[in-house]
Parts: sequence; structure tokens; C-alpha cells
Amino acid sequence: MFHATPFIPTSLLLLIITFTARGASDTLSPAQQLTPDRTLVSPGGIFELGFFSPSPASAKRYLGIWYKSIPDKKVVWVANRDSPVTSANASLLITQTGNLAIFQDSRKLLWLSNQTIIANETNLVAQLLDTGNFVLRSEHEGANNDGDIVWQSFDHPTDTLLPGMKLGWDFKTNSDRFIRAWKSPEDPSSGDFAFILNPAGFPEIFLWKDKIITYRSGPWNGLRFSGVPEMKQSEILDFIFETSSADVYYYFELKNKSVLSRLVVNSTGMLQRFTWVESSHEWNPYWYAPKDQCDHYKECGGYGVCDTNASPVCKCLTGFEPRNPEAWFLRDGSDGCARRTELDCRTDGFAQLQNVKLPQSSGAYVDKKMTIEECGDACARNCSCTAYAHRDITGKGSGCVMWSGELEDLRVFADAGQTLYVKLAASDLGHVNGINTKTHAGKAKGVIKIVGIVAGVGILSCCLAAIILWKQKALQRKLNPKTARKGPSERSQDLLLNEVVITSKRDYTDESNPDELELPLYDFSAMQLATDKFSEENKLGQGGFGSVYKGTLSAGQLVAVKRLAKTSGQGMEEFKNELRLIARLQHRNLVRLLGCCVEMDEKMLIYEYLEHRSLDSTLFNPERSSMLNWEKRYNIIRGIARGLLYLHQDSRFRIIHRDLKASNVLLDGELNPKISDFGMARIFSQDQTEANTKRVVGTYGYMSPEYAMDGLFSVKSDVFSFGVLVLEIISGKKNRGFYYTDHELNLLGHAWNLWREHRALELMDPEAGDSYPASEVLRCIQVGLLCVQEHAEDRPVMSTVVVMLSSDTASLPQPKTPGFCLRRNNETDSSSSKHENHSCTVNEVTVTMLHGR
Repeated sequence: MFHATPFIPTSLLLLIITFTARGASDTLSPAQQLTPDRTLVSPGGIFELGFFSPSPASAKRYLGIWYKSIPDKKVVWVANRDSPVTSANASLLITQTGNLAIFQDSRKLLWLSNQTIIANETNLVAQLLDTGNFVLRSEHEGANNDGDIVWQSFDHPTDTLLPGMKLGWDFKTNSDRFIRAWKSPEDPSSGDFAFILNPAGFPEIFLWKDKIITYRSGPWNGLRFSGVPEMKQSEILDFIFETSSADVYYYFELKNKSVLSRLVVNSTGMLQRFTWVESSHEWNPYWYAPKDQCDHYKECGGYGVCDTNASPVCKCLTGFEPRNPEAWFLRDGSDGCARRTELDCRTDGFAQLQNVKLPQSSGAYVDKKMTIEECGDACARNCSCTAYAHRDITGKGSGCVMWSGELEDLRVFADAGQTLYVKLAASDLGHVNGINTKTHAGKAKGVIKIVGIVAGVGILSCCLAAIILWKQKALQRKLNPKTARKGPSERSQDLLLNEVVITSKRDYTDESNPDELELPLYDFSAMQLATDKFSEENKLGQGGFGSVYKGTLSAGQLVAVKRLAKTSGQGMEEFKNELRLIARLQHRNLVRLLGCCVEMDEKMLIYEYLEHRSLDSTLFNPERSSMLNWEKRYNIIRGIARGLLYLHQDSRFRIIHRDLKASNVLLDGELNPKISDFGMARIFSQDQTEANTKRVVGTYGYMSPEYAMDGLFSVKSDVFSFGVLVLEIISGKKNRGFYYTDHELNLLGHAWNLWREHRALELMDPEAGDSYPASEVLRCIQVGLLCVQEHAEDRPVMSTVVVMLSSDTASLPQPKTPGFCLRRNNETDSSSSKHENHSCTVNEVTVTMLHGR
């Protein structure tokens, strides 16, 4: 908060004595000033306060606090974040009005503490404490040992929450304490993302980007925030949440005072908790959010439930159905669900949803004294009540929370969360999809309902049988209107399609609703019309299994039609594989499959159309690569990482892509990346770590050494491909076919040499422009090199990669020698004066491993 410059007499400025103490001090008196060549150090030497520049190239200075004993300076608080010092002459002092102030060139006020408590300037002293709190306190007679604090930095956080620092509201002073990200790793000014506690209703914390909520913690249930199951009391941390008429706030404390821990919101919108690991001298990022698709705010809309262990991840609550069936089918659940039967407020009951993150709670009603039984009765009587739950799950008296209106931002966990009772119409109650129910109706009504349900099940069974028979006939009619006159070869195509669908269902026997696998079937004639008879003008590209065409459906929707080549011996296997996999995947960084066509010898897959086509057509095209400035490239790298993490960890099945490359990453209208082409992909069980194949498929230049030479593939082989892709995106050069002028290293070898010689920024593509944060680029290069290390066990997993890319504070290990896959010319000498080579040939392609000395 900034105000007009207060009048300070020239005589006072002349009397200010420069702070000249050579020894470390933790205090600043009214007779002293802190200049850029001096710092304050807390009594225990934990924190240091002074002026700093966020990067060596920056001429701007800020007053901040950082960890004294940690070599890699981590700034935890900044005073003048939006008003930097631009002159060499700056000072911090205590003014006559009892404020802390930063002046530039003696007269220009840049920052003022502006505390609400006015004190006599002569009785004040500023002190840096071992907690990281910078306080202004009064030392008048009768003050306690610490003096009376009139202002403290803990009430004005920047991007970091330290132990003991409160996040929330003080209603007495009407002040809101929240953390806001830096603009970038090298710019501490106020960024786009803020982590703010909302005290209304059942209080919870939101992550905002500008005015849009991106993540929600869920309300505090006595043990933790209901949307953060990892939040458990430990030997190191205590989590505390306090609410009263005077204030509402959250904070954490350290049980072990020798441990360092902090919670940060970074410039990319990631919340991260770090602890300092003394043995390895690095910050360990052991929690972060948003961590998966279901952490995105209202991913499944009103009355929709998000479950990362399901595919698709969005389901409707029992008694509800998709509000927008077409969008829902295309795996866009943002429109949510609607009731099948309206409530009548007389016979309604409640379905019990377990292990749930409680819905958005700002408008909820809270009663601390009610029992859960009283809460249910009150919700049953209140016609506008839609759900209720325990306020506190610690067993100290449950309390009551009731919601009215739509239930938003629900998700379920495997073994966390809590129970939510959702109001349903009597006709929708029952034991459905594993959701237990509870009703408030009497015994007579219960008997009637049981009889009704039994009768209903019988009727429903008959209806389902009729529907299945009708669907089979409709399927045959769609494949060929003259089904009755089909010959043996024509009928074989029906069997072929049935094999694909039935195989998919058999592979996933734990699905609650196997019909969800069925995709829209398009006639061949409709695809001919959509693509103008597969004209060359509509041809988007060609791969090993066929061509891809741009198409326009009758409703005007643009699609990409992948037409498998009739002569491809592997086409059917790829076709079945894509149907098995991508139809079940839902993530914003994976391309969406919209339908398929199987008719005669034709096999086609219909995808969403992405305006900018494949990444390689933009990145490696001199006329288009300038579209990709550093911000776009960084967004593409992180998007691919999130998509790959979903495949490896967050989807129901662990999926190894096996052919991740620039041509298999598509870009939408805003240049957001989507991974495509799952024909080579393989499914792993959750406890499976690697597999072996005699048929090595994929693209040389992106293959890991163990896969190219021994046929071993795992998540780490995908990580290798990702690392190659990262270095290509940064450099604008292909790994295959790129050889540096003074040696025959490919892109990986060239990047490795630059890294060892501390010239890594020379890898940056000039087409990306001159405006980029050097630290961010270097971090991405380091991550890329970590991913392409020769030995699979040295490479990080994608969850670690995502944290590395999203954090501007996490310490990264130094990369080891990469594995280099080269396509060598016959005349190329296998030896080099600079490197030791050992080679092997796989499918007539030489794979050479280079070890730099």
C-alpha cells in the first residue's frame, strides 16, 4: 500500500546517522539507516534482510528477506516489490511518524509501512527475528520482553508463507493476509496468481489467476483441508486453522525447529511446499498443487464428480445426467450435470458419497453445535438444501454444514476426503454405482420403495435387452444400409469392428459402464463428403500407417481424419490400439478422439482438428518458428510434461507412448500442445516397471538407448523422448540430422558440451526473440539434459519433471552424460579424439553412445 510522501524536515534528514556497524546486527534504531551495502541478520543467523537485485543483469533493487545460511538465495519477503529502487542511493529508516520507509536519493519515497498503530518514533526499534519476521516494536516502559509490535512483515506476505505466518483475515483491522506470486523468477513485482482465504460460509483457500479461480483447497474439516489428503500431521509439521468473530486464518508450525520449510506460490501458478534437506543441501519439493486434472477448479461442473482413477474422469452424481450430452461425450465436463427428477421436499432422501472433497463452500451454512443427525433432519426440512456434511471429523463434535444450490468442484479420492450426503428425489434413491443411500422416509414408504425397485429392475432389464438388440441392428444399418444383402466379406468388417469394441471392453473389465467405450460411427460416404473425397488440398500430413485429412462435418465442426493405409500390415493393430487407449483418456494436453469409421477395407479415426497442426511444422519451419516466442515454447514444454504425467501416473492405467516426438504433438489455436498418435502405445499395470519387445518401433533420434539396442521400454524411455523434445523446442533444431560444424555430435551432444562449458544459453533459438528469463531457459535445458541421461535409472520420472519445470526455487541435480543416438554416414570415422565411442547396429541404423571425457 503506497501513499503520498510525508513531509520530513531537511534538518532531520541531515541528522540521520548512517548505519556503520561492521558486525552483524539484527536491529535498526531511529538514529540509523540501512543502505545497500549493509544488512540485518537475525539473532540465530537464520535470516538476512537487505537490498538485493533479482538477477545480475537487473539494475533494480528491492528490500527483502532471505535465508542467510543457504547458498542459493531464496527470497521469502519483499517490501517494495512494485516500486523498485533504480538508484545506487537508497536507504531504509524509521520516520518521525513512526513508520518504516524506503527512500531513493534521500527525498523520493518508494515504500512506507503505514501501520495503523501510531507510536513515538524515539521509542521504536526495527528487528529481524529468527522466524523471518521483520518487526517494528515499541520499547516504552511496561512493554513485554519483545516490546509492543506496531508493525510486522508477517502481516504483509509476498509469495511465501513461513512457519507462524498467518494466511487469512483480521476483521478488527479489516486486513487480508495472502500470498501473491512474483511476476517472473527475475521480477518480484505482483504476479497473476494469488492464494487467498475466503472467510465466507465454510472457509477455504482459493488459488486465483487475476479474477479467475484455478484451484480450491476445500474447507477445513478439523484435520486438514478436505481437498488436500496429503495434509497430515507429522513429526515435523503442525497445521492450524482458527476461526472466530475476530479473525479467520490458517498457518503451520514446525515441531522440529532445526527444519526449514516454506509454502510458495510461483509465477506459473503452482503451489509448492519445500523443506530444506541438509544432507543433500537442496530444497525438497514434497507437495504441490494443482497436481492433476481433478485439481482444476470445476473440471466437471455442477453436480459432476471428478475421479482421476476413472476414465473419463468426469461422472455425474447418482440421480443426475449430463447437462450437455454432446460436450460430455467429447470429454468436456465443464457444463456439469442436471437432476433427472426434481425434488418435492416431502419424500426426498439422501445418497451418501464417500471419500469426497467437499463442494465449493463459500455459500454454505455452518452450525458448530448440531449433531450430524440433526443436520440431516434440518436439510430434509429445508427445501432449498441440496447436501450436508460433518463440519468437523476429529470426533470432538461434528457440527453441521449445509449447501443450497448446485454442488460444484466435487472430486473423490481413493482413501481420503470425507462423507457428503446429497439430496435426491425418492425415485432416484437406491444402491447405485456403489453409493450407499440414506432416506428420511418411514418404514411403510420404505417397503413400497423396495417393491417398486424390484419391479423397476425387472422392467429395466427388459428395456435394456430391447435397447441392446436395437443398437446391434442400428450398428449394422450404419455400417451399410443394405445389411440384409451383405456378402461374407462385407460381414467380416462388422466382425472386425465388433472385435475392436469387444476387445476394448474385455481389456477393462473393472469399468462400471463399458458402453462408454462406444464411439460415434461415421459412414465412409460421410467422410468422403467431409474431406472433399480425400483431396490433396485437405491433406494435412502422412505417416507410416496412412494419411491425415482436414474435414468438415455436416454440422460445421472441423475434424482431422486419420485414414489408415489399406496396404499397411500393421494398420489394424494400430487402429485397435488407438481405440483401446485414447477413447478412454481425457486430458487437456491429449488430443480428443471423436469417432471412427469401419467400412469395407476402410479404417479411419476422427479426431478434433487443431489449427496449428503439428509442432514440427511450426518449430522447424523458418517462416513459422517466430510464432513461438519463449513464453509459448515454455508453455508447450510444460503442457507436454503434464500430458505425459497423466499417461504415466494420473490415468487409470499406466500408458507408455513409445513414439513421443515433435510431429506427434499438435498445437491448437492458442498454441497449446496436445499429445497424439497412440498407435504404438502400450499399457502397463500399476506395479509393472518395464517390458521387452523384439519389435522396436518408434523414431530414431527420440529413442532411449536401452530401447533402441535391447528393446527395453518403460516410463523412462518416454522421459528420454521428452528430453529430446525439450532441447529441440529450445534450440529450434532437430536432433536427427543436426550436426555441429566442428564435431559430429547431434543436438544432444552439442547441448551437453555447451552445458559443461557454461555456455548453455547459446542453445537458444534466435527465432524465439531476445526477451526471455535466462534462469527459466537454463532450468529447462537442465531438465532436458536430466531426461536424456544415458542410464534409465538416472532419469527423473515425469512427476519430478513437472515440479522441476514449475518451480523457480527447487534445486536440480547436475545431469550426467547423455545417451546419444546418431544416424551415421558410412564414411564417418567411428573414433574421435574428443570422445570414446562404442556402437551397435539396430535395424540397419547405427546407435552410438558417446562418453565425454
